[in-house]
Formats: sequence, C-alpha cells, structure tokens
Amino acid sequence: MKKKLLQSKSQAFAVRIIKFYKYLCSKDEFVLGKQILKSGTSIGANIRESRNAQSLSDFISKMNIALKEADETQYWIEILYASDIINQPEFEALNDDLKELIALLTSSIKTLKKKQN
Repeated sequence: MKKKLLQSKSQAFAVRIIKFYKYLCSKDEFVLGKQILKSGTSIGANIRESRNAQSLSDFISKMNIALKEADETQYWIEILYASDIINQPEFEALNDDLKELIALLTSSIKTLKKKQN
C-alpha cells in the first residue's frame, strides 16, 4: 500500500515540478529551474527503478537515492524562496509535498532496514 502511494505521489510531484520549471523559465530563471527539474523528477525515477532492484540492499539503495534527491529539491526550493524568486504560498505548497515524500521515504527505508537485519 505505502509503495503504491509513494509511486503515485512521486509521479504527481514530478509532473508538478515540470510545470514549475516552465513557470521558472517564464521568469528567466533557467539555471535554478534546471537544477530543480533534475532533482525533482529524479525522486520518482529512483522509486520506479527500485521496482527492479536485484536485492533488498539494492532496493534500499535506490530508495536512499530518492530521499537524497528529495532533500536536494527541498534545498533548491528554499533557495528560490530566500532569493524572492518564488513567494511564500508557492514555497509552502511545494515544500509541503516534499515533506510528505520525505516522510514516506524515511519511513519506508527504516522498515526495509529492519527487514534486512
């Protein structure tokens, strides 16, 4: 259940990030936009890739990479907000989604590590 939830939420977030990237480009913010596009879409890509993991260790590794990408995406959103490129409602909406993804990933990784030991 949590696995499907994580996949659907990360995919929806990726779509949102693509739209957000287009918005940033309309504000001539290409460099940071490209950074957030890469890390924001990578979250779901790594979760998706974990479906074909060769072992539990490989699965955990893919999920950890997704978590790192989520954390990086959160960093870029914080930078965009701190530099007044996005406003508080835009920041909060994206950050709330990221917090949820990070919590789901963290919980999944902890559960998987318990299974591994």
